[in-house]
Amino acid sequence: MRQGCARWLTGLAIVTGMAISGLPAYAKETTEPVNITSFSGAYLAARVAEGDNDLDSAIAYYKQALAFAPGDTSLQQSLMLSLIAQGRFEESLVYADKLKTVPDVERFSRLALAVGSFHKKDFTKAEYWLKLSLESDLDRLISGVMTGWAKQGAGDPSEAMSSIDRLQGPDWFGLFKSFHRALIADASGLPEKADAIYAATLQDTATGSAAPETWMRNAQAYASFLARKGDKDKALSVLDQAEAFAPGKVEISALRDRITKGEKVEPFVAGPSDGASEILLDLATALNRGGGEPFVRLYLQYALALRPDSDAALVQLAAVSEQLKDGEGAIAFYRRIPASSPLKPLSELQLGLNLADLDRYEEAIAHLKALVEAHPDDMRAYQALGGVYASKEDFRSAAGLYDKAVAMLKTPTRADWNIFYQRGIAYERLKEWPKAEPNFRKALEMFPDQPQVLNYLGYSWVDMNINLEEGLQMIQKAVDLRPSDGYIVDSLGWAYFRLGRFEDAVREMERAVSLKPEDPVLNDHLGDAYWRVGRRLEATFQWNQARDLKPDPDVLAALQQKLLKGLPPIESNTAQETPKVKPEPAPAPKG
Repeated sequence: MRQGCARWLTGLAIVTGMAISGLPAYAKETTEPVNITSFSGAYLAARVAEGDNDLDSAIAYYKQALAFAPGDTSLQQSLMLSLIAQGRFEESLVYADKLKTVPDVERFSRLALAVGSFHKKDFTKAEYWLKLSLESDLDRLISGVMTGWAKQGAGDPSEAMSSIDRLQGPDWFGLFKSFHRALIADASGLPEKADAIYAATLQDTATGSAAPETWMRNAQAYASFLARKGDKDKALSVLDQAEAFAPGKVEISALRDRITKGEKVEPFVAGPSDGASEILLDLATALNRGGGEPFVRLYLQYALALRPDSDAALVQLAAVSEQLKDGEGAIAFYRRIPASSPLKPLSELQLGLNLADLDRYEEAIAHLKALVEAHPDDMRAYQALGGVYASKEDFRSAAGLYDKAVAMLKTPTRADWNIFYQRGIAYERLKEWPKAEPNFRKALEMFPDQPQVLNYLGYSWVDMNINLEEGLQMIQKAVDLRPSDGYIVDSLGWAYFRLGRFEDAVREMERAVSLKPEDPVLNDHLGDAYWRVGRRLEATFQWNQARDLKPDPDVLAALQQKLLKGLPPIESNTAQETPKVKPEPAPAPKG
């Protein structure tokens, strides 16, 4: 049930490496790969390295394979994409040029060449490279918007906006088209048009729900535009709308602070390269909803190639690295976030959590302690450090840390519910229930329908055989709020199990396993429920399944006993039931 520490705070779902002539490359240092003396050996080694996300080794092996078959376009394609994914953009252009007329790969090869032309400010050539013979809807939107920015760079903003407006595609094109038309008008010194298009895009909250990060970036760009015009009140009103749409975004808070203080606000997009980068970033962010990370990473690297100082791109690339379980890669991206960025504090927290995921606990704790000391009012720092203590099962240190956090909260608000929840968990794990329960109650007082707190408190009561009806109602409410959360559904099933309602337990646990089939504890629970209703063959199957899913040692030991002897009679089974599921980690503070 252990989850990566870095994902305890990754509610970032934010945004976006690289090198063209004159721009730095940021490749990892790796040991020299073994020299292989056959085509098949080099090719297979490259594929294995690519599957392991060791892109530098994959690149080296693809180059070795190409030495045996220099005209192989499939190898050239794999090498080009690996180079782009690893941020070695300048090297990729050699292969992009060789592949520029191969229809199956031109969406990547010609896009790379277009990026190179943007960097050289050769906007006519960029338009040429953006003409594709095969286009998906996604390709059409990327090439169409980037063509608009090339026209803007060539000095024709009116045609730039018109060409984007003429783009044909599904309804979801609308938000991206209007946002970039507004950016072009803004960058081209057309304030009346920019104002009108920004405002219309801001009102389109329905489309914004499908791509919330892009809608929020429109709000930032509009507020920046209004502040530069001197309309401070309207700029702050736009930020109020953004805050209502997605509370807690650090970029919005930072921009509000700058505008309130009357500080200089830079344009959101300064020119065509920034604009071309923005559409790649916007679409990569919208696509990055879990799964397809290698594909998303390519577009983020293109975006960063065009705008190497993009903190949003760096943070999103770090998040993709976390999803690919590449902690070292994530740390490298987080370290590149400039100190002046509003995303720097969150990136420092994520850096510490990735150190913990790499089992570098002493470094992680030292790093996060320093952040707590430097920012004693930042509850996110306490949560991050507390998460590392919890992952080490050092609940005494976690409890002490949360005591300090609570002491810093002079007037707790709804946003602080998680501090009390985590303190409750720490004391519950220390078996100090009189200290734990008031924290869960306080969290629910602040956030009455918080499903994780309802689940944890309700389950704890049922597990201790107290407040049974109220506890069951709490868990059922948590399930109603989160019907697709396998862990919470399992809690309901386990509550029924502890109450002796085994048929009800089977129903809920089957549902939980269908939602989280890869979890060993949930499979173990279902086996227990099957045993109690007499379905012993199915129980044995579930226990075997749970064992093969590599559970924690305590669960494995219990499973091995059950596979040998089954469950004891009900009247004496209390001490031998399966350990309860650890709760799902609390959600991240919003980025």
